[in-house]
Amino acid sequence: MITPSRGFPISEFEARLAKAQSQMAVEGLSVILLTTEPEVRYFSGFLSQFWQSPTRPWFIVIPASGKPIAVIPEIGRQCMSNTWIEDIRTWDAPNPQDDGVTLLADTLREVAGKSGKIGVMKGAESHLRMPMADYERLIAALPDNPIQDCNKLIRALRVVKSENEVDKIRYAAQAASRAFLRVPEFVSIGMTDREVFQAMKHELLNEGVDDVSYLVGGSGQGGYGDIISPPGERKLQSGDVLILDTGCIWDGYFCDFDRNYAIGKPSDKVAEAHRIIWDATEAALEICKPGTTCAQLFQTMNKAMGLGDDAGSVGRLGHGLGMQLTEHPSHAAFDQTILQEGMVLTLEPGYEFAPGKMMVHEENIVVKSDGVELLSMRVEREIVAV
Repeated sequence: MITPSRGFPISEFEARLAKAQSQMAVEGLSVILLTTEPEVRYFSGFLSQFWQSPTRPWFIVIPASGKPIAVIPEIGRQCMSNTWIEDIRTWDAPNPQDDGVTLLADTLREVAGKSGKIGVMKGAESHLRMPMADYERLIAALPDNPIQDCNKLIRALRVVKSENEVDKIRYAAQAASRAFLRVPEFVSIGMTDREVFQAMKHELLNEGVDDVSYLVGGSGQGGYGDIISPPGERKLQSGDVLILDTGCIWDGYFCDFDRNYAIGKPSDKVAEAHRIIWDATEAALEICKPGTTCAQLFQTMNKAMGLGDDAGSVGRLGHGLGMQLTEHPSHAAFDQTILQEGMVLTLEPGYEFAPGKMMVHEENIVVKSDGVELLSMRVEREIVAV
């Protein structure tokens, strides 16, 4: 497939900003304060692994009109200046006495005025990413400015992806799909789980993804019961089931899906479990279109697996996908989010087919006007034997 362009044209950021400011006017917000990496990147294009360090906070201020303002540590000035952001205000960080608090408060006061409402993300799947003591100091410095939750506003913007965003996710998913197809070529009996994971990472990187920041899974005789622990020294043996679940990044966007493998000839129970989760995914694909709710996707997959309305210990059967490995919404009984064209989602049925033995399957899709496009290569209904 053709490699997408890296980054985005300025028009993409202008469109995001215009949508945000239109909704800000509806909600009476004078300014939005963003403190977390995906949101800062969404409005600025600022892409850096420096977020891995918790030492320095970073801020983007979205005014009711005009371009965003970056309030960031001086070390990030050059990187931020490569984006479309022009107003970049910095301080020498880290500074335990005043780590950007005064500069940020002055900026918010300038933009919001004495009593304008300030939007801050407070809801589910959000976090502050600045010291709570500094946040309290910031709020104390703005006593007449009401703080309002803007979680739904930001979610509504990010949940629908542009074609440019979808291209990046598709590219990552196709690269990972090609690596998954070669698993039988480099995995064999006697390898440890750790060796399998290392080999898989090499294959994924060789396929052109930028990073393999997420790779989980495991193996077990006749099935597995844990798919989130680090790989160990257990050796693969005939009769095992192996699962690999990866979230690879390309230009800041994730894919997220898994594949199951039988080591040797699969048992009847394992083979049937794989067919059941494949059928559950297929049932969801058939109804996945604008107007369907996430709760309906959940119920459809659960029904196909014969599980009724019980979400089980996993709690959901898929989620949103994009700049983060998991995003809003959730395919769960409680989530009445209505699917829209442009949403990128995972379908992830999980099925316990024996005590302590489960089978999980995941695909990546984008919702189209009349259905879906698979971004990952659809797995075969029969489990692959290694």
